[in-house]
Amino acid sequence: MIVCVCNNISDREIRQAVELGISSMAELHEQLGVGTCCGKCIDYAREVLDEHLSTLNATELRFQRQAA
Repeated sequence: MIVCVCNNISDREIRQAVELGISSMAELHEQLGVGTCCGKCIDYAREVLDEHLSTLNATELRFQRQAA
């Protein structure tokens, strides 16, 4: 789904960016251009970012517990 219409940025691209190390809206803004035009995408982009960060953190914790 397209999150940022102005710059044609999808939720998939945001998730991929998180997997590559992006962890803040400022980084999304700088690296992908999210929210650089009209700004209407910022709330949903933040939601996608936060949800994917939470998913990755939960997965990481699960692997750490299994390794211990």
